[in-house]
Amino acid sequence: MKSMTSLPLIILFLAVTMGVSNFAEAQNYQFRALVFSKTKGFRHQSIPDGVVAIKKLGRDHQFEVFSTEDADIFTDERLKRFDVIIMMSTTGTIFNEEQKAAFQRFVQSGKGVVGIHSATDTEYEWPWYTKLIGAQFKNHPYIQSVRLNVVDKNHPATYHLPEKWLWTDELYAFKNFNPDVRVLITADETSYDTNFSWQPTEGMGEFHPMAWTHEYDGGRIFYTALGHTDWAFVSENFLQHIYGGIWYAAKGFPIE
Repeated sequence: MKSMTSLPLIILFLAVTMGVSNFAEAQNYQFRALVFSKTKGFRHQSIPDGVVAIKKLGRDHQFEVFSTEDADIFTDERLKRFDVIIMMSTTGTIFNEEQKAAFQRFVQSGKGVVGIHSATDTEYEWPWYTKLIGAQFKNHPYIQSVRLNVVDKNHPATYHLPEKWLWTDELYAFKNFNPDVRVLITADETSYDTNFSWQPTEGMGEFHPMAWTHEYDGGRIFYTALGHTDWAFVSENFLQHIYGGIWYAAKGFPIE
């Protein structure tokens, strides 16, 4: 009878012990990321795939991920728990003045921002954001393959990449490019048709940045123009490219 009586207590003890262990493990994140995917312009069908991919990266690399399209999260109080904001193919004017101010204070506090694909097609009338993200989207031809030149491999977003990388995507050209950024990847315009489009489309010439990083207004920024397609987010090379940028922006460890 005693053993029967003690069995529920043993089960309770094991449940509590496992719960404490799981709670401790859940709190042991190396950093916390906010994935923000609000759109007020074109909406990419790859957004759900991108959000899921970031959550899987979080699971595999021990960082917490919270995703939302509600800009009301951009307050000092709500942002303070995060180390990096990931702009997942956002488009258009998506912030009011109070939200912009909170975003700026987040960056100024020494935290990070990652922009994916159409993050450069966002907030055209906000000069601070343009400098932060590094450029504004100008145009693109139809989706096609391109030879990407990995010009800087001394960054966690490019450690793993070959110097010549054949990739298929919607290939952005940019305007109002911030010359102070550190370019990691360029597109070789001789390897694709810049005018393969429904309208006349210009490229950028010999210097066509596609991914870059920099420090701006106290924070760390990484941007990649890649990621238009949903299948991009099952590519190991691309996922490692993104994770390297997230890790750098969130942690700020030396990269040389």
